[in-house]
Amino acid sequence: MNENAKILITGSTGMIGSALTRLLKQQDYTLLTPARTELDLRDQQAVFNYFAQHKPDYVFHLAAIVGGIHANNTYPAKFIYDNTQMHCNVIHASFLNGVKKLLFPGSACTYPKLAQQPMQESVFLDGKVEPTNIAYAAAKINGIIMCQAYAREHQFNAIVPMPTNAYGINDNFDPSASHVIPALMKRFHEAKLDQLEQVVLWGSGTPLREFIYVDDLADALVFLMKNYHSADIINLGTMQEISIADLAREIANVVGYTGKIKLDTTKPDGAPRKCLDSSALFALGWKPTVSLREGLKRMYEHHFVNAPASTRVCA
Repeated sequence: MNENAKILITGSTGMIGSALTRLLKQQDYTLLTPARTELDLRDQQAVFNYFAQHKPDYVFHLAAIVGGIHANNTYPAKFIYDNTQMHCNVIHASFLNGVKKLLFPGSACTYPKLAQQPMQESVFLDGKVEPTNIAYAAAKINGIIMCQAYAREHQFNAIVPMPTNAYGINDNFDPSASHVIPALMKRFHEAKLDQLEQVVLWGSGTPLREFIYVDDLADALVFLMKNYHSADIINLGTMQEISIADLAREIANVVGYTGKIKLDTTKPDGAPRKCLDSSALFALGWKPTVSLREGLKRMYEHHFVNAPASTRVCA
């Protein structure tokens, strides 16, 4: 990406999109960051008109409807319809308008539930995915294959990083849609304020997960846009795992909650382990720099400590 490049970031107000926007603004790129009120990505004609008018050189398609187990189970139709509509419109418009390169992030949840760990890129479509997020995963799989199909048939320059679970500043704390880290951080903070003796968590606490701080993820996306030139999937993670129970204790320590943590083993766990083999990315010269503990501290201080009272997640 040269310094005169015009870069479109969809989903620029989301957690990953806002981190990427902050990073690229520091590097003085010309950014296109349309809000939903300006551009409905589900509207094909609106998307085609926007691309024809603004002619972006590079596209980071980060807009998506996302959420945790509860949201995936509750809104599967919305997850599969909205996400599929958006990426179909953006990818095809990018091709029609001569975009130099498009980045479409997949998701670790598209890998088979019982894949050998850590998961290599080659296990994609090699087994059944976790049933609790089948709609979201199906939409992502469609987008991945679409990028690869356009690359093969039209020589369109598309790359598909496969990120692990991201967290950080501007995460979603809505209990009906949040992922595990913001959900736990909010619950422990409220438990501390209310002086609750215990917090109950879903599941056994044994599943292993991998997390990446959003600023590291944004940095990796820019690195790949500049240095990776294949439509083959490439994993994007930290290769550092933690159990859900240990994660909960880590978050409780950051928040300052000193009560008990009780596990409700009648609730679902999801996949038993999800860790990406990111050795191909590391071999290109990129590695994460923010530890889980440091990332959690930054996130907590931003949303619960230093934020103005009117914008704090909870008072």
